[in-house]
Amino acid sequence: MSAPFVLLAMVVGLLLDAALGEPRRWHPLVGFGRWTRLVERALRHPSRGRGVLAWLFAVLPVFTAVTAIALLAAWASPWALVAVDIACLYFALGLRSLGEHARPVAQALRAGDLGAARVAVGRMVSRDTDALDATAVAAAATESVLENGNDAVFGALFWYLVLGAPGAVLYRLANTLDAMWGYRTPRYERFGWAAARVDDALNWLPARLTALAYASVGRTRAALRCWHSQARAWDSPNAGPVMAAGAGALGVRLGGPAPYNGHQEDRPELGEGAAPDAGAIDASLRLARRATLLWVGIVALCVLGVALFAGSARHA
Repeated sequence: MSAPFVLLAMVVGLLLDAALGEPRRWHPLVGFGRWTRLVERALRHPSRGRGVLAWLFAVLPVFTAVTAIALLAAWASPWALVAVDIACLYFALGLRSLGEHARPVAQALRAGDLGAARVAVGRMVSRDTDALDATAVAAAATESVLENGNDAVFGALFWYLVLGAPGAVLYRLANTLDAMWGYRTPRYERFGWAAARVDDALNWLPARLTALAYASVGRTRAALRCWHSQARAWDSPNAGPVMAAGAGALGVRLGGPAPYNGHQEDRPELGEGAAPDAGAIDASLRLARRATLLWVGIVALCVLGVALFAGSARHA
């Protein structure tokens, strides 16, 4: 598909997400979740080989169907393919969802209602929220916005730009499987190995581009400094750069010990500056939106550059 159509699909997909948010009913990822649970019941076994097989059984039918639809649309007309791309991007993106989950946490903190803030942040993170004070609640929400900016926005946009609609769908399916199976628990440590490793591979470059975007639209020097000095200490090779750069860009301190499954997990500190509060949550949402606009602007400049180059070549 030509570059202007790619830009059009990207912009319309983002606008639909901003206007409508995630579908309340009949979301394709909900159906995919049910399908993966069936696959897990049929194939789960504490072995990496069975995990690889389960990943393929879960993903390949959906990916193949989307690829076939995209190919048929491309054969029919460019506008049919644009429509498929827009639909797939709309279902793959979740920028508005970040705000819908994070803003109630900030609002509860501002109202001094720690209980409501804990309940709201519990919808965003897997840590034990009953043990969190106001600062830890704000940190958890801010960390989730920064990390999920990559997972719910930039990763999907990157793979759309690389492989079209099938790429965006493949990324979201892999990300969903990692969220379902990619845990280091007795149940999933070996079975979920493939889901975690595939997600790591697909996120390696998008995560670093996300970190660079955060740095570009925030406190650039602090973001780059924190990314360079702190990211490697984080457990996840992709969340580390994203969250360290994001914390530096915001000028807040994140990371540190956090309660998971009844015990305190030691985590390195990220960022620099003040302790997070409700304002840091709002700032993280603004950072994600500005970074998204930066990506759109870069793609638009690339499209313009291609058009100008093609025009000059025709007149040469």
